[in-house]
Amino acid sequence: MGDKTLTCLNCGQLNRVPEDKLTAGPKCGHCGKGLMTGQAMDVSPAVLEKASKNDDLPLVVDFWAPWCGPCKMMGPEFSKAAKTLNGKARLVKLDTQKHQSTGGRYRIRGIPTMVAFERGKEKKRQSGALRAGQIVSWVKG
Repeated sequence: MGDKTLTCLNCGQLNRVPEDKLTAGPKCGHCGKGLMTGQAMDVSPAVLEKASKNDDLPLVVDFWAPWCGPCKMMGPEFSKAAKTLNGKARLVKLDTQKHQSTGGRYRIRGIPTMVAFERGKEKKRQSGALRAGQIVSWVKG
């Protein structure tokens, strides 16, 4: 068991967390916010970029927009999946309407689109709304 590097999704600070403490509510050493909350957090493009490059746990991003019907349907399911995967992966959301250039940077063609990053590399992507169980299976698969 070693330490895992996690980016604080609130302030962007890098933190080292012992692997056996990932589900024990670790907090950011800089701002004190939870690092593993079991919730799908909204992130800024800068925090997303830093976390996708530095985190030792899989980072799954839901690219969505408030006007998108399937995105609204998937939102609660994505949150349920975040709770189920707590300690194994972190699920975050990025609003492509608020951050329009980010959709282009990550080659998002349609929403909702999930992209999974592991140790700085995109591992896989999935477009279309999914249920919580499907999201969990996709992340673990």
